[in-house]
Amino acid sequence: MFHGLTTRTFPGGVHPPECKHTSASASLEAPRPEKVILMLSQHTGSPARSLVSVGDPVVTGQKVAEKTGFISAAVHASLTGVVKAIEMRTGPAGNRSEAIVVEGSGPDEFRFLEPLDWATATPEALRNRVGEAGIVGLGGAAFPTEVKLAPPRPVDTLLVNGCECEPYLTADHRLMLEKPVPVLTGALIIARILKVNSVVVGIEDNKSDALEQLSRSARELAGTGVSIRVEAVRSKYPQGAEKNLIQVLLKRLVPPGKLPMEVGAVVSNVGTALAVCEAVMLGKPLYERMVTVSGCVRRPANLLVRIGTPISALIEACGGITEPEAAVVMGGPMMGLPLPSLDFPVLKGTSGLTVLGPDQLRNARFEPCIRCGRCVDICPMFLQPYLYALLADRGRHEDCEAAAVMDCIECGACTYTCPANRPLTQWIKLAKTKILQSRKK
Repeated sequence: MFHGLTTRTFPGGVHPPECKHTSASASLEAPRPEKVILMLSQHTGSPARSLVSVGDPVVTGQKVAEKTGFISAAVHASLTGVVKAIEMRTGPAGNRSEAIVVEGSGPDEFRFLEPLDWATATPEALRNRVGEAGIVGLGGAAFPTEVKLAPPRPVDTLLVNGCECEPYLTADHRLMLEKPVPVLTGALIIARILKVNSVVVGIEDNKSDALEQLSRSARELAGTGVSIRVEAVRSKYPQGAEKNLIQVLLKRLVPPGKLPMEVGAVVSNVGTALAVCEAVMLGKPLYERMVTVSGCVRRPANLLVRIGTPISALIEACGGITEPEAAVVMGGPMMGLPLPSLDFPVLKGTSGLTVLGPDQLRNARFEPCIRCGRCVDICPMFLQPYLYALLADRGRHEDCEAAAVMDCIECGACTYTCPANRPLTQWIKLAKTKILQSRKK
């Protein structure tokens, strides 16, 4: 049931312009691409290992790469055609990995898994299916879902994250409006895997239509033995960060350096829940996802996109870029990655493409820190962003670690609010990278 609007929120946070105009229009299916580029490292963990060779025919849904190691994910063909190349490619984050290039040929053929009855299948069989389907977290982190659904300690609650607080992005909003029952069914399947009987769906109060839709669907699904509560939370960035959502909805604080399971919770994005439902009930592997294309494009839209589709094809499908000096960001303006080229492919974790005009881009010039304390006041993790930036700029990464820089969720709120225009998040990311590198030595 829906418990009504609430003023509950977390301390700190910011209110950037929402710019969520695409939420008003129904999603569209993106044109079938001529080729797809399937990165074998598009998830957290070890890269997948190719199961095909150049010249092999493949069909949509066929597993073309298997997971390697405990934290990894399989990759499936998103296009029927022929493997044209298996080559090293650079990903949007600068990482290098193998990629399988498939060139389309002829009409689509599909290879799905055998559907399962989720109400009678064992939790182990359901979790194995999630792994077979190559599902990862679709909220951005792309952590293999099969691993996430096997916490080493018992949990009591599943949180379904429908906040989508990043400006411009509305893909999750459209999923909740267009497929509310499959989204909640996916949540029930995850609850069965986790052996919990409490599901809480958190949605920001700027999505009243989604709140109503999921509340209605939750009533339709009553009688499963699992409680589904749909809760509204105040619209504020970064409300969708899982630790913030747990704090607001469950009144539990995840300790620094710990995971949600430490307080008895697992958090799943609504898109991930839908993918789980389709993998179990339809046998459908993860080879497509909803992507928001917004900003300075002629026809902003939410598109159902095949994974591996070149970014250039999506921009073209939306009528092209309207600003000559615009920047294309994979994700949203707060946490997204600026793309140096449109040749990169859509990944499993690609929630959107935001095209920002010159007037929306941050000036590269910045000033010395004035010790105003704004970044400290708005930090949702109670950290000291200004200090990390000063230390990282001087190469004092060990001091950053001692001051808990690894607890930063890289939401970008500090950079957004800084009156001196200092790139605080970038310095923090640098410090964390250096710390992780030193740990490997």
